[in-house]
Amino acid sequence: MRGYLASSITVACAAALVLPLSLVSGALASPSDGTPDVPGSTRSLPLRPLGEVPSVRGRQASVQGLPAQDVEPFSLVGIVWEDEAAELDGTVEVRTRGIGSGTWSAWQEVETHNEEHAADPGTAESESGRVRGATVPLWVGASDGVEVRVRQADGGRADRLPEGMRLELVDPGDDPADTVTSGPGNEGSGNEDNEGNDGNEGNEGNDGNEGNEGNDGNEDNEDNEGNQGNDGNEGNEGNEGSVGRAPAGGLGIPALNRMDTEAEAAAAGDLVLDPVTAKPYIGPRPGIVTRRGWGADESLREEGFVYTDSVKAAFVHHTATGNDYTCSQAPAVIRSIYRYHVQSSGWRDIGYNFVVDKCGNIYEGRAGGVAEPVKGAHTFGFNTNSTGIAVLGTYGSSNPPSAAVTAVAKLTAWKLGLYGVNPKGKVTLTSAGSGKYAEGTKVRLNAISGHRDGFDTDCPGSRLYGKLGTARTASAKYQGR
Repeated sequence: MRGYLASSITVACAAALVLPLSLVSGALASPSDGTPDVPGSTRSLPLRPLGEVPSVRGRQASVQGLPAQDVEPFSLVGIVWEDEAAELDGTVEVRTRGIGSGTWSAWQEVETHNEEHAADPGTAESESGRVRGATVPLWVGASDGVEVRVRQADGGRADRLPEGMRLELVDPGDDPADTVTSGPGNEGSGNEDNEGNDGNEGNEGNDGNEGNEGNDGNEDNEDNEGNQGNDGNEGNEGNEGSVGRAPAGGLGIPALNRMDTEAEAAAAGDLVLDPVTAKPYIGPRPGIVTRRGWGADESLREEGFVYTDSVKAAFVHHTATGNDYTCSQAPAVIRSIYRYHVQSSGWRDIGYNFVVDKCGNIYEGRAGGVAEPVKGAHTFGFNTNSTGIAVLGTYGSSNPPSAAVTAVAKLTAWKLGLYGVNPKGKVTLTSAGSGKYAEGTKVRLNAISGHRDGFDTDCPGSRLYGKLGTARTASAKYQGR
């Protein structure tokens, strides 16, 4: 982002943030339609050599990091470095001290590979000169103490670690006074009265042997794919000339960007589609917590929006930020990821188009209109003509809550339906260069795919990936298929 502070400068936090953040961070001015007053901060602490310690193989390894120390309050941590192309081939561990507890956590490992969640190569966002290398951020909850250690893989030398590494401590600030939801009902209102039922979700792994659903053997039937293709136009997919254009939804539905109430949504014409009278195979629009609702500071992101031609596929992710959050904390987690993506990593906005929490609440991600083909930075190489849905949490060995899987199904039934896509069908996307697929390669993918289908990554975690077949089937049913 423009005017990002040097790593040696600390952004004031907590009560000290009485000035607009645009003044202290050098970010762009807030849009005229207003931003909720949700203070927050990002603080940067340079890492330094810590000497040598035994590595996992018994050899001595040079370590960089920070010794245990008191810091201003924060809730999310990550490591960034200046050269986005440099890989952190090693391990990052942190331990934190909860505010008021005096007790330090166990060491937690931070996922080091974040490049797969990024803008496509060759785009204005990726070549802005502001993008940095970064780990995945980790949500640790309200804390006031931190200790960090970073070591090269296989006990290698510390001078092979990326240069200029620094610890980013993100304080999300307090929640806005009211959670703002668009769409029907209160599905995205942040009402977590049923959160206590999460404890029953541990048995979900037995859902009809769903671990095998990734093969979706019967999904080759593409009879309903009629409107999905337009593949002949894919040669234009790289065109980003639509920055700042007036939104023009897949079916001419006006965009809803941070509408404050359902009444405003209705006035804008962005209404729930009646399954009896609406165009066939479009699922009802679910409730979506708007950016204003989760407290996005619009002064942080770049002005304007970037759109692609269509939405042919939805890529499902997990945020890998850990599962130690309550659904009432989800807005704060999203605000923290937003700050980390923009201020720490140098992206134009949060990377995901939508976020889903463990209770099934759906949140608007990257700005530009939830009905629009907004170009995100979620699936490196396949951000064109796709939408990115991130489930908050880490689902490699933990089962995703059924409420979250249902929310993914409802969201894709509506979003893909706007663009004539069958959630159980196949689509063709052209790779912009993902490492897994060379630039220009046409790839046949499920309309609802996991991140790993487009990039060599574990995302969205094996347990969530195994539920995508369930999401496809449910999504098609919500569309009336």
